[in-house]
Amino acid sequence: MTDRRLGVTVTHRRYVSYAHAHYAGDLVDGAYALGLFGDVATEVCIRTDGDEGLFASYSDVQFVAPVRAGDVVEVVATVTRVGSRSRTIDFEARVVCRGRPDRGGSAAEVLAEPLVAVTATGTVVVPAAG
Repeated sequence: MTDRRLGVTVTHRRYVSYAHAHYAGDLVDGAYALGLFGDVATEVCIRTDGDEGLFASYSDVQFVAPVRAGDVVEVVATVTRVGSRSRTIDFEARVVCRGRPDRGGSAAEVLAEPLVAVTATGTVVVPAAG
């Protein structure tokens, strides 16, 4: 029997403001994506278990492309394992829109293909079913 929570997917999108740029080239630190992963994991826990849950750990984090101020980032979380109190979730942060300051101060474009920026696998815990 397959657990109904297995494969549950939640997606969030967020505009990355220039207030988050900390490095040359308007780069955003990696912790920004991890914060987004925490937010989407909270919704996963609410949808699957009726509780916000707690983030316990990451078993893998890969920063594969830059996130910049002016981007629109799509964060996807998918439940890949269900234990009695723990859930394993795969995360992916993708840049779906990017600012184009070379074309003007407020110019931006929708990317033809999302750019995978960060991937991770994490574990959340929820209260025991009562």
